[in-house]
Amino acid sequence: MEDAKDDLGALVWGQAEQRAAHGDASYVRELGSQLADRHAAAVEQVREYERQLAHVVRVLALTPSRDSLVQLLRLLDEKRPFTAGSNLAPRFVASLLAEHQHVSDLAATVFDRNEREPHRLDELRACLFHELVLRGVDVEQFPPLRCWLLVRPGWQALSWLPVQRRDFEAGVGFPSRSMHGSASGSGTGVPTEGRVDPPTPRTSERSALRDIATTEVHETIVAAVQAGDWGDCGAWVFMLDEAVAPARVPALLPTLPMPCVDGLSPTDRFEIAVRPVDEIWRLLFVTASMGGMHSSGVQGAYGRLWAWRSMAGLSGAPAGASADEVERHVRQSTWFHFEADADWFQNDIYDYGIAALSPDLRRIAVLAATDTD
Repeated sequence: MEDAKDDLGALVWGQAEQRAAHGDASYVRELGSQLADRHAAAVEQVREYERQLAHVVRVLALTPSRDSLVQLLRLLDEKRPFTAGSNLAPRFVASLLAEHQHVSDLAATVFDRNEREPHRLDELRACLFHELVLRGVDVEQFPPLRCWLLVRPGWQALSWLPVQRRDFEAGVGFPSRSMHGSASGSGTGVPTEGRVDPPTPRTSERSALRDIATTEVHETIVAAVQAGDWGDCGAWVFMLDEAVAPARVPALLPTLPMPCVDGLSPTDRFEIAVRPVDEIWRLLFVTASMGGMHSSGVQGAYGRLWAWRSMAGLSGAPAGASADEVERHVRQSTWFHFEADADWFQNDIYDYGIAALSPDLRRIAVLAATDTD
């Protein structure tokens, strides 16, 4: 087996079958053992290259200068390393650029869509565009950004989003990155403002209503939580027999047939607050963009998309609705943020519930999320 160290491949293809046929299975097993060791070493070497490459990209992205941008774009265009790990994904690189580079430099370099690479960096451009929009950049002030709206691929998922930041999207949080680290944080607790906790003891009678959420609606409602890779989530939709005033919703929610409130006794903690649209949107945006305890999220651009998707499902916007139509539904709904000491909510890391009452007061949609498996 010493020769295998010099030309293991030749032995695998030249002797394995013959040795096995002559009953020397231990020889073949030893070949496999050496191959497994070499494979493990090669995999670790690939991972190290990925870490090193990600750091090089990070250094270029976090060094504010037009030359750094030019060299970074050249590297990304020529080598196309986007598949070599999440820290090299276009959405992550775009987030770094939006955080550290000057908008004028980004507009002049990244959005210069030349003939040499007419589309290879379009995913990066799409993500960066919405990262900038979320940060309050006025697209009209930068001709290359205005031009991007004319040439961007219509099939790209982010093209559904509005090209101007809505007022309820302002003031969102972003992670803070440096050459060797990052910091981010989010709170999911029910605030004291707007509290409408129902008096205890609450009724122990369960509602006869039934969940009518289709698979499509369910997936739409939980979009932000799943994008953030949280531990668990659930979604339910109930059509009411009659119009229910917003003031009655806090007492109704704990009685609904939902796993997230199963086992909740009449005196167990159930905290709920009426919340403005911007607070609900920020909660969903942070959930998707920054992710849970064991996830880095999908960054700003896709965090924006999935927050809008979840709001669309909760507000009852029809399938295929435009952003303007979703916004109308969102603004006309009444929003609640709640927590409970039910078993489903672990109350260990991050947990929250969101409920939306439709403008006609006949539909209640609920999202529950926990970052504990």
